[in-house]
Amino acid sequence: MSTAPESPIPAAAVQMISLPGDKPANWAAVERHVATAAAAGAQLVVFPECCITGYWHLRKLSREALWELAEPVPNGDSCERLRALARQHDLLVGVGFIERDEASGRLYKTWAAALPDGRLHWHHKLHAFVSRHLTCGDQYTVFDTPWGWRVGVLICYDCNLGENVRCTALLGADVLLAPHQTGGCGSPNPHQMGLVDRALWDRRADDPAAIEAELAGPKGRGWLMRWLPARAHDNGLFLVFSNGVGPDDDEIRTGNAMVLDPYGRVLSETCRAGDDIVTATLDPALFHLNTGRRWLRSRRPELYGLLAQATGREVDTRTALREEKDFAE
Repeated sequence: MSTAPESPIPAAAVQMISLPGDKPANWAAVERHVATAAAAGAQLVVFPECCITGYWHLRKLSREALWELAEPVPNGDSCERLRALARQHDLLVGVGFIERDEASGRLYKTWAAALPDGRLHWHHKLHAFVSRHLTCGDQYTVFDTPWGWRVGVLICYDCNLGENVRCTALLGADVLLAPHQTGGCGSPNPHQMGLVDRALWDRRADDPAAIEAELAGPKGRGWLMRWLPARAHDNGLFLVFSNGVGPDDDEIRTGNAMVLDPYGRVLSETCRAGDDIVTATLDPALFHLNTGRRWLRSRRPELYGLLAQATGREVDTRTALREEKDFAE
């Protein structure tokens, strides 16, 4: 474990509607939200997975279309715009998009974070499944910031596997930035999420209570509350959850942007049916005698060799999701 930071830091989680393939419009929304978060004093600003490119429509794109939509890292247009925002507002800001590696010919689901000094860090999603043309990442992403906080990044499904969050904590993360596109997902499993009624979304101006109840229910917040607080609590870290909201091809994302403390308590959240920003101050005093951090120190690594052994039942994420659907049908 790293030494705990000394000073509190204000963080913002953004939920936003991302238009499929419309990078100029999505960037305009990002820049507007960064200005709002900065005016509120935020020093960490987290945007959703694939907020620049759009998300669920990617599954329908050919490799050629994905390549055209993708950008190089670290010198593509989105990376340069991200650096400019970080410098302008003196904060850490991160966004998600599709990356193309022109040397290897690979495509990645990437989330990049820029610091005010121009440094850029990026994470390749470890469990990419939206397109068979994407390559899964093979490294954890944890880095230091100018404010003494050590930051980790995991994208959406990465957070579903507890091992990934634990490894990120063991690498010294004080706060996990968790950009998502989730909630309202079609599933044959009746104990998981479920599709949000599009009619409720379309009538949100006339009946905001109905759609907000849907987003706060088992298709959105209710599902998140089954596991997201445990990721923060069990690993003794703050968690900044950012998510898409609204129409995403044939599904409705549920938003539910929130910030959790290292005891798994929600510091700030929203169930609004539209773009929104939640902010909270991350107080390092909560690391003192923290339960999750004590559990990390109490580990007995000699017992855990099984975690790194293949059982023969492992499959890639796309296969696991497809098998669930085929089994139900």
